[in-house]
Amino acid sequence: MTPAADAANSTGDAPERLEVATFAAGCFWCVEAVLEQVEGVHDVESGYTGGTTSRPTYKEVCSGATGHAEAVRVHFDPAKISYTELLEWFWALHDPTTLNRQGHDVGTQYRSAIFWHDEAQRAAAEASKTSHAGEFAAPIVTEITRATEFWPAEVDHQDYYRLNPNAGYCRAVIAPKLMKMKLKSKTEGR
Repeated sequence: MTPAADAANSTGDAPERLEVATFAAGCFWCVEAVLEQVEGVHDVESGYTGGTTSRPTYKEVCSGATGHAEAVRVHFDPAKISYTELLEWFWALHDPTTLNRQGHDVGTQYRSAIFWHDEAQRAAAEASKTSHAGEFAAPIVTEITRATEFWPAEVDHQDYYRLNPNAGYCRAVIAPKLMKMKLKSKTEGR
C-alpha cells in the first residue's frame, strides 16, 4: 500500500489531491487486479462494505451472514481520471445483470454495487447506470448506495493477483479478464 493510501482512514478519506471510489463487482481479487492497471488510479484496496458486522473476516463475509459485499476502495487522481471514467471501467469489468453472482462466484457478497461518497458521485452513478441500461440483454441489478464503513480485507487478499499470478483462480478467471480489459482499453483509447 502506498503512503497516500496509508493516510486514508477506514471511512475512505484520502489526501487532498486524491479522491475515493468504492465498487463491488464480484470477487475483489478481479476488480483490484483490473483497476490497479488504470492510469490515474493510485491505490486499490480489497475489503468489505455494505453490511452490518464490524471488522468482518473473509470467512464471515463468505457465509452470507454479514450483509457485506466484497468490494474495492479506489484512491484516484481526478486530474488523470474522472469518477465517470472509473464508472466506465466498473461497467466493463463485470456483468451487472446477475443478482448476487459473477460467473461461478455466487452469494450476496458478490453482488454488483456502487457505494457513493458524495452527492456528485451518487448523481454520476445514477446517470451512468441509466445510460448503460440498454446495453445488456437483462436489467441491471447494480445497487447504488451511500458508502458506509469500509473494512480492509485480510493481508492475504491484498494485491492477490500480483502476488499469486499462477494460482488456479488467477489463471482461469483474472488473467482472461485482464486481457479482455487491456484489449478494450486499446480499442477505446483509454
